[in-house]
Amino acid sequence: MSHWRGVWVWVEEEDNEICRVSFELLGKAKELAKELNTFVCAVYLGYKVKEKVNRLFYKGAERVIVVDREELRNFISENYANVIVYLVKKYKPEIFLAGATIRGRSLFSQVAVRLNTGLTADCVGLEVDRSNRLLIQTKPALGDNVMAQIITPKHRPQMATVRYKVMKELKEDSSCKGEVIEENLDKGLEFVDERIKFIEFIKEDISEVNLTEAEIIVGIGRGVKEAKNIRLIEELAKTLGAGIGASRAAVDSGWLPYSHQIGQTGITVAPKVYIACGISGQIQHLVGIQSSKVIVAINKDPCAPIFNIADFGIVGDLFEIVPLLIEKFKKVKSI
Repeated sequence: MSHWRGVWVWVEEEDNEICRVSFELLGKAKELAKELNTFVCAVYLGYKVKEKVNRLFYKGAERVIVVDREELRNFISENYANVIVYLVKKYKPEIFLAGATIRGRSLFSQVAVRLNTGLTADCVGLEVDRSNRLLIQTKPALGDNVMAQIITPKHRPQMATVRYKVMKELKEDSSCKGEVIEENLDKGLEFVDERIKFIEFIKEDISEVNLTEAEIIVGIGRGVKEAKNIRLIEELAKTLGAGIGASRAAVDSGWLPYSHQIGQTGITVAPKVYIACGISGQIQHLVGIQSSKVIVAINKDPCAPIFNIADFGIVGDLFEIVPLLIEKFKKVKSI
């Protein structure tokens, strides 16, 4: 496998802007590439993306493979997977990284299956075994009670999706330049899956605070009991300038849309403060909040699993505790 070289990062976009998780991964890729004495390559698919390439160099890329096609204007995982499988077979990267986002998970799972290689999802740590050129992929396992280290010794590329906000971006350096590889694809490559048509993108009406960027998040669970009680949580969130997240149970109950769901089947967050209101703390939810700097739990069940990871726990009825918190925070803000 000596002919497989390079650390690749898939560049993800949202609203025509490069997602920050891609910049974080470029920073980590730079570190890994230095250890392996190889190069960092960003893989950028889309339409009219060439003018944004320089920013990737400023953030750590040394090469950028650009596939700029109108057919790739909208993210359709099957089409993107077809292109990426072609690129991997042609250029043979040693390591390939993507964000553990909805798009990243959907895309990389298909690519890994097609390439018959390993994929570790939701990594929180990456390092290399230099002597064997192995990527050591660290992720929480067994309900976050252990940190598993996973390797892919027999197949390439070594693929991983990485949680947002666990890696550090490099400082932007506008003096950095690199090689742009404009890949036109072979004429015979039929990468568009005709079974799938993009009709329309309807943006969900979500809270004003972007949960992935929020410094404070108030999370709700089944303990809120019914949708009308969310008003109380909204008041707390407004007082703190916080976003509102939810467990899967709360989303399944129809109290909040899916965009608010935090956990294994939702988004991963890393706020300075996470306040869990009426959340029991099932494994699936804890996976999404474990990177929070401070976790505050409010639950009437003293044996709720959420208290096992909480920095501060309040045992009691949230309908009594939350109004007291709102009152106290408002007084502090008025001083």
